[in-house]
Formats: sequence, C-alpha cells, structure tokens
Amino acid sequence: MRLDHVSYACGPDGLEKTANRISEALGLEFVKGGVHPRFGTRNVIFPLKNSQYLEVVEVLDHPSSLKAPFGQAVRARSEMGGGWMSWVIAVDDLAPFEERLGRGSVPGNRRFPDGRELLWQQIGINDVIADPQVPYLLRWDESTKELHPSGALEAVGSIDRITIAGSASRVREWLDLPADDVVEEVTVAFVAPSGAPGILSVEFETPKGTVTL
Repeated sequence: MRLDHVSYACGPDGLEKTANRISEALGLEFVKGGVHPRFGTRNVIFPLKNSQYLEVVEVLDHPSSLKAPFGQAVRARSEMGGGWMSWVIAVDDLAPFEERLGRGSVPGNRRFPDGRELLWQQIGINDVIADPQVPYLLRWDESTKELHPSGALEAVGSIDRITIAGSASRVREWLDLPADDVVEEVTVAFVAPSGAPGILSVEFETPKGTVTL
C-alpha cells in the first residue's frame, strides 16, 4: 500500500500562521490548496517526493463541516489545540474496503481557480474519529490524477517515518494486511499500544536535514 499524505489540523492561530510555522520548521514552501466544499474545510499543501504531500487543514464556519465526518474530525482536532490528525493511504480499488466496512465511500472534490476540479473517493474517516491510529483510504479519480497535490511544486522533501501511538496488529487487521510493512517507502513505527491512539510525530527529510514535527 502507498502512503498518499498526512493531515495536520491547524491550531487556534489559524491556517496561515500554522502553515508558516511548519514551513519555517521544514524549510519547505507550501501552496494554497483551496476549499473542500463537501467537507466544509480548506487546506494548504506541502508537495513532497514519492507522490506524497503534507496537508494543513482548517475547518470552516459552514454547515458542511458540521455534517461531514471529515469536517467533524478537523474541528475536533483543532479544538484540542491542533496537531496531527490522520495519515492517508491511496488504493486503486475501494470496493474491498467498502464491502468489509459495510458502507460506501464518499466523494471529495476541490475546484481550482481556472475551473479544473480534483476528484476522489474516500472511506474511513468515521474509523479515524473512533480510533485515530488507523488511516483512512482514498482513490484518486483517473480523469484528474494529473492534478495530484504532490505536483503543485517541485518536491524537495520527503516523509521518512511516522510514529503512531497504537498497535501494528490493530492497523494491519483494519487494512486486512499480512504481517509485514504497512506501507511502502515510509517507516511506520508503533509505540505505546495501551495509550491514547494517534500520530505522535512525522519525520521529514528536508533541505534543513531531518526534521521531526
């Protein structure tokens, strides 16, 4: 499985100040991602190598954010002061997960100023809310894959390691994986299986060297 991106919910300072703080720490540029109208959120994007990216996301004062699970998840994390919210795995087919979870995926979209629209399907946000150690999953629409956020700028950084409070066996069971690495090219380390679950830190390789957020 391929790690697609990691999501960081902004804190009380708001999206711009949170993104600038992360930009200074990593030595990486970001671009405005835009609004997710179905979810009542907006984001900025740090493009990374290996077709990955870091998303910093903010909930909007919009009815969609109260109804959509993604908006609810962002709001809850931001109200806790902000920080790491989720990690996201990209797959080619969501049908096996829809069947196993007993529900359908939901559409997502982001419209660009020139009218182009990035489209995807996702599933698992409710599971992230209930158990923040697990990732959610998405499938990018083939017709808009050239708009993948990792290509918004020339990538000069990469994700090297994600440290999660939780249980590797629990995550592999949720993903229906054999007992091997969870994702390609990135180390996922599990610690404190009896503690409060969720992402503890993400380690990046950047122009400033190795930086852990």
